[in-house]
Amino acid sequence: MKFLLVFDFDHTIIDENSDTWIVKCAPERKLPNGLRNSYQPGHWTEYMGRVFVYLGDNGVKEDEMKRTMTTIPFTAGMIDLLGFIGKNKELFDCIIVSDSNTVFIDWILKAADFHKVFDEVFTNPAAFSSTGYLTVQHFHAHHCAKCPKNLCKRKVLKEFLDKQLERGVSYTQIVYIGDGGNDLCPVMFLKKNDIAMPRQGYTLEKKISQLAQSLSPVQCSVLVWSSATDIMSYLKLLIKE
Repeated sequence: MKFLLVFDFDHTIIDENSDTWIVKCAPERKLPNGLRNSYQPGHWTEYMGRVFVYLGDNGVKEDEMKRTMTTIPFTAGMIDLLGFIGKNKELFDCIIVSDSNTVFIDWILKAADFHKVFDEVFTNPAAFSSTGYLTVQHFHAHHCAKCPKNLCKRKVLKEFLDKQLERGVSYTQIVYIGDGGNDLCPVMFLKKNDIAMPRQGYTLEKKISQLAQSLSPVQCSVLVWSSATDIMSYLKLLIKE
């Protein structure tokens, strides 16, 4: 039997937000106030679309973006963790569910040679247009009131598990590793035998503890991590059992 590892990307695999890091490519490494203030809650993807237009209008090319993105540091211990998972792929299926985009994640994973660790990446589709502008689209449509318009991570996880079941694959345990508010919805979908691993001091950890205080705790076990070494210790225990 296999374990399923579900990773968020920003502030989880990498120690930054890939969408805000790209601003380093902008003139004077910042965005004009009007653009910065145009974000509306739940509509991050549309906002990033405007950021990419601004970068394109200012002559920022694909190779410069790529150079900038591949300098993002991985979270402490993450390189060792991904190496460990890569060596034990017969025991772990591994997916990314992220509100970043396909271009950024692809660049970063390939530059560090980690793309083979992950079986699938679920994130907003992005591509360069014929005029050299980066464009990004919503991952899917959904009806979840808790999640941003473009992505409900619970829906992604559920559909992935259903598809795997059709192939005859079921998992002994799901381990969900994330940090953000949009990771709460999939964590609430996890069962008693599963485990949520929120990053210490980030929104997901706070939201899980608020639920526990209001006496409606999540069903799964919760193990907080501050370095990916904590996650690796847990996985090593798992495969010993």
